[in-house]
Parts: sequence; structure tokens; C-alpha cells
Amino acid sequence: MQTQSYKSHSRYVPMYHFVLLPLIAACLVLSIWNAYNAFHVHHGRLQAIMFFIISDAILAMCFFIRGFALGAQDRAIRAEENFRHFILTGKPFDSRLRLGQIIALRFADDSEFPSLAQKAADENIKGDDIKKAIQNWRADHHRV
Repeated sequence: MQTQSYKSHSRYVPMYHFVLLPLIAACLVLSIWNAYNAFHVHHGRLQAIMFFIISDAILAMCFFIRGFALGAQDRAIRAEENFRHFILTGKPFDSRLRLGQIIALRFADDSEFPSLAQKAADENIKGDDIKKAIQNWRADHHRV
């Protein structure tokens, strides 16, 4: 597996990001064009409306399905990183840490994780800035 860093940690699934989503967007655009034409020629309105509703529903479904998976993953990350923090420090996470900060902290190596977590809580550092501050990157190849 490729070594991860701040510049290479984003994950794209080509069939989802570059094939499925553009196809669904094209269906939605075509359904709008079809509805526009159907209402100007005064026939096929029902089919045009159905095509639009189905296209819109499929697009929404793709975003909801991905959102549900990411939500479950976020809960798992919060629990795993809180447990990791407890193992390293004997204390749970500072309650001031937000989910975005915790998600960013998962990339920090054990040697800098506790101090970076404390700094993130004290200074309210954004997740992206936490990732940029990490010196020893801990790869995560199992995320959704």
C-alpha cells in the first residue's frame, strides 16, 4: 500500500466518484430537459415528472447511503481514538474536542497523538490544520 501523507490521504472510488455520480447527474439534467419539453408540447407530462422524481430520488439515495456509511465510520473512529487516547494517557479525550478534530487526530502517530489532542482542545484547532501539523503520519487504509 502507498504511504499516506496529508497530500495523499484523500480517497476516491473511481466507479462512484467519476462514473456513477456523473451518470446520475446526467439523468437528472436529462429529466429536467424532458420535463421542459413535455410541458411545452402538452403531452408526456406524467412520464416526464416520473423521470424527474426517479432521477432525483436516485441522486438523493446515493448521498444518503454514503452519509450513513460515513456516520457509522465516524462513530467507530470516535470510539477507537478515545480508547487509544485512554491507553496512551490513562484519561479519556478532552470533552472540548469536536468530531472533526478527532477524525483528524486519527492520522497522528502515538508519539505525538496525546500532545496534539491537548493542543487541539486548548487552541480549538481545525481538523485540516491538525492534519497539517502531524509530523509522523499514521495511515488509515480501512476507511469508507
